[in-house]
Amino acid sequence: MLETPGTDKQRYVAEMFTRISRRYDLMNFLMTAGQHHRWQARTARLAAQGLAGPALDVATGTGDLALALVRRPGIQPVVGLDLLLPMLALAQGKARRRGFGERITWLAGDAVTLPFPDHSFACATAGFSLRNMPEPDGIRRALAEMVRVVRPGGRLVILELSPHPKTGTGPLGGLEAGLARFYTHRLVPVLGQVVTGDRLAYTYLPQSVDRFLEAGALAGLLRELGLEQVGYRKLGMGTVAIHWGVKPGTHQPL
Repeated sequence: MLETPGTDKQRYVAEMFTRISRRYDLMNFLMTAGQHHRWQARTARLAAQGLAGPALDVATGTGDLALALVRRPGIQPVVGLDLLLPMLALAQGKARRRGFGERITWLAGDAVTLPFPDHSFACATAGFSLRNMPEPDGIRRALAEMVRVVRPGGRLVILELSPHPKTGTGPLGGLEAGLARFYTHRLVPVLGQVVTGDRLAYTYLPQSVDRFLEAGALAGLLRELGLEQVGYRKLGMGTVAIHWGVKPGTHQPL
């Protein structure tokens, strides 16, 4: 088990993602059989629904969720924020190749201290990143910052891996949960070694999921932070969850 508390965790995660940045997109495609693009498009659609104005993608990585946001009608501009310059460089290159270079701003910054005034964005998203926030309270701090910078009536949407239940809830029951755990804990590290040469990084991934909030607990945290209309939906045999909530008030686009 990898133990990476507090700032040590932040440093560990930063070094890890820097090492694997060049193969990060390829691994995501292989691990999900390309389904992560559909999940990101669904996240962006939900975040932007009925809203207009600027959008923020927190801990944007190589920018796929920010690119999904910029495709939504009425959403512009988009800001993609991340601590890691190598990831941002890859995101910027990807946006330029796809013709969105002028519509997305890539910014270096920390999710737990967002460099924006209150009520700056129509919506905010985070994709596969909350698990990596510094402990013990990084997840709460990052979400609280997202709530702060979203306008009244705006929406937060979180796309994240979800801990595997000890007993399955689908039609296959415990077999479904067991297969999911076998894949993430046994096969993903091997795949990571083959594709990136970094088995340790893809051993950290399933362990970080095991320690993350169960979907209902994450929904409860969103309510504690003052969001309304909170809900979530599980995807990918229960291994992924999309959470959402609305900041109280009436949305007024600029």
